[in-house]
Amino acid sequence: MEAKKKDIRALTKEQLRDFFVSQGDKAFRGNQVYEWLWQKSAHSFEGMTNLSKATRDMLEANFVINHIKVDQMQRSNDGTIKNAVRLHDNLVVESVLIPTSSRTTACVSSQVGCSLDCRFCATARLKRMRNLNPDEIYDQVVAIDNESRLYFDRPLSNIVFMGMGEPLMNYNNVLKAIDKITSTEGLAMSPKRITVSTSGVPKMIKKMADDGVRFKLAVSLHSAIDEIRTRIMPFNATFTLADLREALEYWYAKTRSRITYEYVVWRGINDTQKDVDALVDFCRFAPSKVNLIEYNPIDDGEFQQASNSAIDMYVNTLERNGITVTVRRSRGKDIDAACGQLANKQ
Repeated sequence: MEAKKKDIRALTKEQLRDFFVSQGDKAFRGNQVYEWLWQKSAHSFEGMTNLSKATRDMLEANFVINHIKVDQMQRSNDGTIKNAVRLHDNLVVESVLIPTSSRTTACVSSQVGCSLDCRFCATARLKRMRNLNPDEIYDQVVAIDNESRLYFDRPLSNIVFMGMGEPLMNYNNVLKAIDKITSTEGLAMSPKRITVSTSGVPKMIKKMADDGVRFKLAVSLHSAIDEIRTRIMPFNATFTLADLREALEYWYAKTRSRITYEYVVWRGINDTQKDVDALVDFCRFAPSKVNLIEYNPIDDGEFQQASNSAIDMYVNTLERNGITVTVRRSRGKDIDAACGQLANKQ
């Protein structure tokens, strides 16, 4: 039986250099291959044209490149593009390109399914099947960058980890992917253009602060009242608001980086003055911004978008208390590419 070939992108540059030396070749060949893999996003060894045929055959005999394939691409009326991405083991995740007049944002997935159990989110119903590898996260970004250049005539400008999965439950691989995306030996994107969105895993938020990460942090909050948050996000019973707040205070003390709160207002769930006042109180300990997000139904009717007057109440109260607030209209709803809808129809 043929031994299973190793995924070449799991190797560091040093390991690639060592491999070539072990084959009686020059170490710098490892640099060449590394550049093909990460700067040029090569899909095959055959395409590595500055290597000899013998070298490419030798790589083919020892390694694979487990490249993603965009199985299906859907385009929304508003220009949003959703990719169904097939992984090497035939599992599927989704990623989204969101264009505006001034920027193109990639919304990428970090897990197949999700580790958490938010009741308003389609992805949470899949449960977690596995974490994505760094190269699988990286490939989603490359695919969306290519689509941005093709359809909008400009490179990708921003990345948000708001697709399928809880990024902080796949922390090491997410950080390795961001390292490749921001490295001059990779895509050379600025970490300031990357936002990692978490539902709030206190221990990992503190670890991010200790690790000195340079990307932005967003927290999927949706209620600043424990009882309500636990109802809609059951894991809040374990990671309480008090623990989350303590972790975010730690984050701000270490990074001096403003916190963004993602917040959906639902009819009859969190649409009263009491809910807004609790949010204002939660925001006070550090500079923050609140993104009020339009809700996208996932077919079961339990969660309904709040009235415009409830949204106005949130906006007016937050602004009166000096808290930056934006109302985000969802994009790509007609192709189930909007917040909370990913994997709804898979």
